[in-house]
Amino acid sequence: MNIQELIAKDLLKIKAVFFRPDEPFTWASGIKSPVYCDNRLTLTAPDVRLDVENSLAEVIREKYPDVEVLMGTSTAGIAHAAITAHIMGLPMGYVRSGAKDHGRQNQIEGRLEAGQKVVVVEDLISTAGSAIEVVNVLREAGADVLGIVSIFTYGMKKGLDRLADANVENTSLTNFDVIAKVAADEGYIAPEDVERLIKFRNNPADESWITK
Repeated sequence: MNIQELIAKDLLKIKAVFFRPDEPFTWASGIKSPVYCDNRLTLTAPDVRLDVENSLAEVIREKYPDVEVLMGTSTAGIAHAAITAHIMGLPMGYVRSGAKDHGRQNQIEGRLEAGQKVVVVEDLISTAGSAIEVVNVLREAGADVLGIVSIFTYGMKKGLDRLADANVENTSLTNFDVIAKVAADEGYIAPEDVERLIKFRNNPADESWITK
């Protein structure tokens, strides 16, 4: 079993990714969604957590052997960056969503030297906005950002375009298409629902997928 399928099975098992195409969730934006995603649940499932962190370490070693520091996104990426850095024996820090209004007013927490090679650790990539903000903050501080690693990506066009514009690559352990297929194969959803899910992913604003 490859990493994508392993992590897909894990996320489905603990309902970190949960499909409900016939009873859509409503996002804060008002968009109807057939999927709920909360990768924080991996932290409370030790066997899944071990799969996730070992897989993140494996991907980073393979793609970015020169990495010197891992930086988590605040807040969801912090724990994953910390555990993965521990496995790899690397320094770790994280980037706040904004600078503190007290003390040293840090936005980057942890020691970071100009020129250090950094990999950003994120839990979820949708439109990629928050991850790219972190990349920009690190670049402004003089870091050499090698790339982003994440647990799961929707593969939405907006996110892919933003990553390309920012000249940064994201590598996810698994993605929406793989999880949808595994969900159908294992009986979480009906096989005919996969096409509806992909239609949602391709254009979340188009709600025609809701009608079978």
